[in-house]
Amino acid sequence: MTLFTDTRISRRPALTDLWSQVKRMIVVRQQRRALRKLDARALEDIGITRAEAEAEAARPLWDAPDTWRC
Repeated sequence: MTLFTDTRISRRPALTDLWSQVKRMIVVRQQRRALRKLDARALEDIGITRAEAEAEAARPLWDAPDTWRC
């Protein structure tokens, strides 16, 4: 009996990974801009202060949790 194995690496090309990261940063930017525009009542509804919203909006694009997926 002969056993055949696939020696190819099962990984997406680096360009695809880069594009996914760029898309994720665009989404993070949009979400943080929207957060910055919320009024006091909307912020109260989601349970954060204006200072917390501003602090989140000021974070760099690449500084987002891994659970945030596009």
